Amino acid sequence: MPPDPFAGDPDDPAKALLDDAADDEAGPPMSEQEREELLADLSDLAVYQALLEPRGVRGIVVDCGECQEPHYHDWALLAASLEQLLNDGKMRPHEPAFDPDPSSYVSWEYCRGYADGVTASENAL
Repeated sequence: MPPDPFAGDPDDPAKALLDDAADDEAGPPMSEQEREELLADLSDLAVYQALLEPRGVRGIVVDCGECQEPHYHDWALLAASLEQLLNDGKMRPHEPAFDPDPSSYVSWEYCRGYADGVTASENAL
């Protein structure tokens, strides 16, 4: 995210709006199990990127339950979003990928299966 030009300014015109929005979005704190799952997802994501990025895969596609549209996340964007969720307990909205090539993105399940296949073939040697 670009730096906030009003960061630390007590007269920030958006401060009241941001405070209200933070109160509205504040949910229950993340449980230890949710935190562990998120850390595991970040670890898995690094493995998937290492295996698939050299093969031309740009990231992961997620089918959105809210808008019923696929969302294309580059590796770095998804990692940043998960890290933000881990640190802040929520994710900020982000710009969708501009005109993504769907053939360059795979599902989380595909990544998991690919990684499992690589692991199985290495263990068979």
